[in-house]
Amino acid sequence: MSAGSPNDQSNNRLAEGDWEARLSSELAGLQGLADEVDGDPEALLLLLRRLEDLHRTIQDGPFRASLPADRGELFNLLQGMERSGGWPYIPRLQLRTFLDLLQSGDDTSALAA
Repeated sequence: MSAGSPNDQSNNRLAEGDWEARLSSELAGLQGLADEVDGDPEALLLLLRRLEDLHRTIQDGPFRASLPADRGELFNLLQGMERSGGWPYIPRLQLRTFLDLLQSGDDTSALAA
């Protein structure tokens, strides 16, 4: 069979579906960890920091290494990223925002918003 046969394409989709199922399972596990420490800001902060570290490790390592060297292929990848939601950025909440809210008055209801 050739590399582009329907059976090969079907196997690739099955493997991709299996990978996505594994990813969903891992993410559900992380959500479970977050649920376990709900209400514990220090534990949740640790989780967020570890997730950000993982994001940077993947971004600077395997993702960057996997980028196409061909300009046309890179352009196609970037176009696809834009169509599917853009770059997966993890925004960092600014500590200054919390301090400003705390100094704006005794009303802490603004923090819940």
